[in-house]
Amino acid sequence: MNISGNTILITGGGSGIGRALAEALHARGNKVIVAGRREAVLGAVTTANPGMESMLLDIQDKADIEAFARQVVERFPKLDAVLNNAGIMKPENVPAADNLAIAEETIATNLLGPIRLTTALLPHLLKQPRATVLTVSSGLAFVPLAATPTYSATKAAIHSWSIGLREQLKSTSVEVVEIAPPYVQTELLGPHQAVDPAAMPLAEFISEVMTILETQPEANEVIVERCKPLRHAEANSQFAQVFAALNAQHA
Repeated sequence: MNISGNTILITGGGSGIGRALAEALHARGNKVIVAGRREAVLGAVTTANPGMESMLLDIQDKADIEAFARQVVERFPKLDAVLNNAGIMKPENVPAADNLAIAEETIATNLLGPIRLTTALLPHLLKQPRATVLTVSSGLAFVPLAATPTYSATKAAIHSWSIGLREQLKSTSVEVVEIAPPYVQTELLGPHQAVDPAAMPLAEFISEVMTILETQPEANEVIVERCKPLRHAEANSQFAQVFAALNAQHA
């Protein structure tokens, strides 16, 4: 994708990876719209980044997504990129049968949300000279974390969906780019994650992602070095070892 001159919508843009990518893309001359459910959080982002815009969006609500898609196109007719970043990650205890509500919420947010939003925006994106759909999967799409089985499953589904969508759009002006983060210092699993020395510092992750986007404009997967052991575990015949090590680390 082009690294500048775009009008980019970023879901989950109020914090973590979403906010950091929004600020990095804003700094490179893109018009950035951050979307999420928390108005105060979004306001803090736009106040800190003059020129950035924000819109409220409940990514779990089908009707709200449909209305939002119409509104964002009306407000920003030059919209040519959407970064499906919004997501949740919660531990589940399946044997204790306390997981179903978490599983359903996770699927609605991490999988149905991006599918619904992309589908709603695609007719507009297809009219643009060049457009990009970006998805955020995870290293856990390739080697799952047992404590968060539905999260891992949704990210595997996003990876697969990105491949299928890319193939269906290959003769159009819309490209599909998947970003797969490793374990990064954000608050996705709670405040402890943001200071966990085992996690990749957020600034380092964003820097490496932006370097890949800048130097490999035709890349359809953005895999930073720390995610490659997960991404290539199966191909390298190391899935069992990597799975065991990953789950021992987060036991």
